[in-house]
Amino acid sequence: MLEDYFRQYGLIAIFTALAVILPGTLLVLSWLLSFVRVRPHKPSFVKSSPYESGMNLVGKRWPQFNFRYYQFALLFVVFDVETIFIYPWAVSFGKLGLFAFVEMLIFIMILVVGWAYAWRYKALEWS
Repeated sequence: MLEDYFRQYGLIAIFTALAVILPGTLLVLSWLLSFVRVRPHKPSFVKSSPYESGMNLVGKRWPQFNFRYYQFALLFVVFDVETIFIYPWAVSFGKLGLFAFVEMLIFIMILVVGWAYAWRYKALEWS
């Protein structure tokens, strides 16, 4: 039993080591081959021109985006994922008893406090 336990985690360790070593080795190999001139390096105006949309860049290279878009998306993901936790509780509500009901009430109150906080600081408005 204990040997099977270590074998399973040994496989995870092997896969983790491969996931770290293989990309690192390929990056170092590519860097070393650049000194031997295996990969070409001939910069030109055509290579540095915009290729995705074909339009020249207007303004800075890194345009600044309003943080509210990211904040709104993160709040949506947080509340969406947290409300998914209610589903398994609702499915097995009859077996869990009063203790689980009180825990879910506390969980929902934490969600309501977070929602009220976001609403108070106008994080949910598109102004």
